[in-house]
Amino acid sequence: QLQLAESGGGLVQPGGSLRLACATSGVAIDYWIFAWFRQAPGKSREAVACISTADRSTDVADSVKGRFTISWDNAKSTAYLQMNNLKPEDTAVYYCGSESNYVDSCPRGVRDMDYWGRGTSVTVSP
Repeated sequence: QLQLAESGGGLVQPGGSLRLACATSGVAIDYWIFAWFRQAPGKSREAVACISTADRSTDVADSVKGRFTISWDNAKSTAYLQMNNLKPEDTAVYYCGSESNYVDSCPRGVRDMDYWGRGTSVTVSP
């Protein structure tokens, strides 16, 4: 089965940048959807960004639009989330999720995901 491993989280000051990576293993990627979600303490897990590996179509949540960019590197079988102009409200554990889907495209929700990574923590603080 597919395994996902996030990396790239850490502590950053407001206005700073981070790039998260979601490395895949175990299954060849053909028609899959990859998405980033985040969960802050006391809040529900929310969708951040989504990409289809088939056509590279994307969807980005309004809360991060213009600041975050999702991408897929087919050669490395890795999904990325470039996070710019980070704000304290971006503080959360960020999770990579994936779905084998030959029909649907982004956006997708939490319950649509078939696989999850363990998450990587992002803290934005002065």
